[in-house]
Formats: sequence, structure tokens, C-alpha cells
Amino acid sequence: MNLLDTRLHRLAFAPTLLDLSPTPDDLHGDVLAGLSSAPKTLSSKYFYDERGSQLFEAITRQPEYDLTRTEIALLQHVMPQVRDAVGSDAHVVEYGSGSGRKTQLLLAGLDSPVAYTPVEISREMLLDATHRLATAFPEVQMLPVCADFTKPVPVPPSLMPAARSLVFFPGSTLGNFDDAQSLDLLRAMRETMGDDGAALIGLDLVKDVAEMEAAYNDAAGVTAEFTLNLLARLNRELDADFDLEAFAHRAVWSPDNSRIETAIVSRRAQVVRVVGRRFAFDADEAIHVEISHKYTDAYFDELARRAGLRVVRRWNAPADRFGLRLLEVA
Repeated sequence: MNLLDTRLHRLAFAPTLLDLSPTPDDLHGDVLAGLSSAPKTLSSKYFYDERGSQLFEAITRQPEYDLTRTEIALLQHVMPQVRDAVGSDAHVVEYGSGSGRKTQLLLAGLDSPVAYTPVEISREMLLDATHRLATAFPEVQMLPVCADFTKPVPVPPSLMPAARSLVFFPGSTLGNFDDAQSLDLLRAMRETMGDDGAALIGLDLVKDVAEMEAAYNDAAGVTAEFTLNLLARLNRELDADFDLEAFAHRAVWSPDNSRIETAIVSRRAQVVRVVGRRFAFDADEAIHVEISHKYTDAYFDELARRAGLRVVRRWNAPADRFGLRLLEVA
């Protein structure tokens, strides 16, 4: 079978799911543990119920939040350079499936990608994204993996041999992990992409403090609604009795940690019940819910080095508002 025949033959294959049966989220246990800790915490991964996902998409359209628009514009602008740096016949492995806008740009811009493997812990979200992209790119073999991408993920073999694996991790999602978690994730990424692979990572860069804080405190209040929707989810799924009017969204820049720190703050002293347990809040007491790290080259280069990686190409948006970094094994 020649190359053309093989490519045409591949079109007959439906997406093939590799389900590694990742441990499901334990909302009940995580919430009780987080609210029992000092300071109180809730994981940002629980933002994304159906309403939360809708609100996040709305956040990306707010005038103050230009991260998504800037990254898309940058990717469009430098895609020919990315294509040349990556080479032909890549197997793209994306951490998290998301809306797929950036994935479409990448797959359309690369030179003959042979396969696409989104890695996502939510089976339903994974299959939805895969089928959507399979329609747009029938010539690219779809090999979704249901797994926790914070651990090394085996890349399923493609029908067409891949020249290399390219891990794609856009959106500055890396910034939502603390330093130790980021390092673990980059090390897992190194194993996933293999010795000859590469990774393309989006990074939000340090800029004017007022601009960074405004991005998480939009005038329309969408980000505040998104944050407080987490409490609405707990009311619905854990029989909690949070009064959403008694809590407020807060997002501020922490210069010592080079990150935006988001919290839900109690407006008054109160007691909240969650699955039958009582949790007391002082006035102005915060529940820490998310971090959003902003990067400098010096910091990210050192983080990559510790993970056994090196930055081989750098692309920045105008005024250094956002960056794309191509990494290979050191």
C-alpha cells in the first residue's frame, strides 16, 4: 500500500478511544478536606460544571481578558514558523480538549499531521471535542485518551508512522499549577513526548499590574459570577447552603509569587452547612480557589531545565503580552 492509499484507507476509521480509567474526581471528599484546612481551599477544577464552562467562554470574550484573543492572534501569526520548527508528520498530543479553536489552527497549519490525541479526564468532554475535530480534519487520525494528563500518558500508535510527537498545552494553563505541580507536569510531558518529541506551550507573561488584575475583575462581573458559581454547584450537588450574596470574588496580584491569586471571601461572619457538616467563616475570611502564574523567561527557562527540557524557540505577542515556547529534551 503506497502512502496515498494508506492516507485514504485511514479515512474509514472512526476515532479510537483509549480509556485508562482515570480516578474520578472526589468532589465530596475534596470539598470537605479543603474547607477543613487552614486556610480554606477549593480546587479550581470544580469550576467547570456546565454553567461554569459557559461562563468561562464568556470570560474569554470580555474586553479586559485578552489572553485568549492574544494567543490565537499570535498562533496565527507565527504558525508558518511553528510548522517549520516542528516538521512534517507530527502526532499532536493535547493536554485538555477545551473549545478546540487553537487546536484547529494548529492542525490546519502543521505540515501533514498524522494523528491527534487529546488527553482529557472527562470522557464526555473528550469525545465531544474529538468528534468535532474529526469532522474538520478527516485526514487526521483521532486517537483520544481518557486519562489524567498530570501523569505520563502513553501515546497510541498511529496508522501512519509519526516523525515525532508534539505536545500542545495552550492557554497558559500551566500557570494554574503551583511550582511543584508545574515541575511534575513538565516532567510527565517530557515522558509523553519522548526523546525526539517537542512541546508547544502557551504562557501568559508578566505585564502591568493593573492590566493583569483587571483581566480577573472584569467590569461586567462575569469572572465574579464564574467564581461564585462554584458555590452554587456545591449547593446543588452537596446539599450545601452557601448564600451567594454573602460571599464575594477577589483576585489580586501577588508580586512575591508572580501570580494572580483568586479567592472567594466571606462578607460577614457566618456558618455554612455542607453535607451535614458546619463550617464557620469569619468576616473577610477567604477560600482560596485559583492561582494564575505569570511568567518571565528567566523563571520559565529554569523550570524547564529542572524538568529536563530546554526552550528552543520563543514567540511573543506585541508588547510581550503573551508567549509561545517550543521545548525539546535537554
